[in-house]
Amino acid sequence: MAVPSLKMNDGREIPQIGLGLWLNNDDQACRDSVKWALEVGYRHFDSAQAYENEQFLGEAIKQSGIKREEVFITTKIRTSNMGLELTESFDESLKKLQMDYVDLLLLHFPVTVERRPAWYRMEEIFNAGKAETIGVSNYTVTHLEELLRESKIKPAVNQVELHVYLQQPELLEYCRKNNIVVEAYSPLAHGRRLEDPVLAKIAKKHGKSIAQIMIRWCIEAGTVPLPKSAHKERIKQNLEVLDFSLDKQDMSELTKLDEDFRTCWDPTHVT
Repeated sequence: MAVPSLKMNDGREIPQIGLGLWLNNDDQACRDSVKWALEVGYRHFDSAQAYENEQFLGEAIKQSGIKREEVFITTKIRTSNMGLELTESFDESLKKLQMDYVDLLLLHFPVTVERRPAWYRMEEIFNAGKAETIGVSNYTVTHLEELLRESKIKPAVNQVELHVYLQQPELLEYCRKNNIVVEAYSPLAHGRRLEDPVLAKIAKKHGKSIAQIMIRWCIEAGTVPLPKSAHKERIKQNLEVLDFSLDKQDMSELTKLDEDFRTCWDPTHVT
């Protein structure tokens, strides 16, 4: 089954599920992950300067023989590169990826002093045609409000930690109203609390795994989940979430699991 896409505010489309590459920084393991993902139908790959695997992703895409325009590639500017070196660091990312452009370029975190001037450099990269779409990661409503007030180019994407235990309804609603696509990283909450009986019941009802229910919840919420795995069978299973839907009762029960449980960075106190 083909992966559906969401339309972004710049008119381009983003596949509604992608392979996250966080911590996948072993050469062979990363290239194998991308190879297996391509074989089962993934076309969206999420990397970052901080992941230190852009070169492995680029090599895997090159070896696959798939045309560049048939894949959607994301990378992110690491916090230590958000100053004057941002543009130069991004050019280095393109070299590692062996590409002339990325489909999506994100600022990885709303660093207090540097995020505002960094966005102007992001706009310059966009205007130069080196990034088809630009956006942010780990931005709260407050950070987005600041950016929307001051930017010439509106961010198309906000990538944040999102899963059934961290549902962020206010942020989702704000992004929906402002036509910003939300990407969900760590949609499986790093495997924490996978034994929840509510998830187990819903998984049994649909003949799916708990992980598949968690990924499907992200899709039902209108976001783009980015499950991460370096295991061939799990990569395949994580994509097998397109042949069923969660009903209203399922969603109601899953809503009750929200407890603001974070497993990664917490940007809520960043001014």
